[in-house]
Amino acid sequence: MALPQAKIKHLRTIGHKLKPVVIVSENGLSDNLLAELERALNDHELIKVKFAFEDREAKKAAIDEVVKHSKAEAVQQIGKIVLLYRLAKQTNKKLSNLHRPI
Repeated sequence: MALPQAKIKHLRTIGHKLKPVVIVSENGLSDNLLAELERALNDHELIKVKFAFEDREAKKAAIDEVVKHSKAEAVQQIGKIVLLYRLAKQTNKKLSNLHRPI
C-alpha cells in the first residue's frame, strides 16, 4: 500500500509531536509485544515505535518484521524511531491521533 506524498507529509506532521508507545528491545518480538502493537495501532492509527538495537542489520530486520506482522505502513524512520500508520477498521475519534488538532 503506497501512500501519496501529500498523505505522508501530513502523517509526518502529526507524528512529529508523538512519543513512542511501543519499545522493541534486543530480546525480539514476543506475543505480548505484538498484541500491544496491534492494540496501539487499532486505537491510535498512527504511532511511534522505538527499536533499542545497537546492530543496524538486526534493527532493520526487526522493523521489517513488525511492519509485515502489523500490516502497517512505515511512514518515516529517524534513527531508532519508526512512525507506523494503519487505518483502523472502526475509528475512535477520542483515541485516534489522526483526529486531534495539530
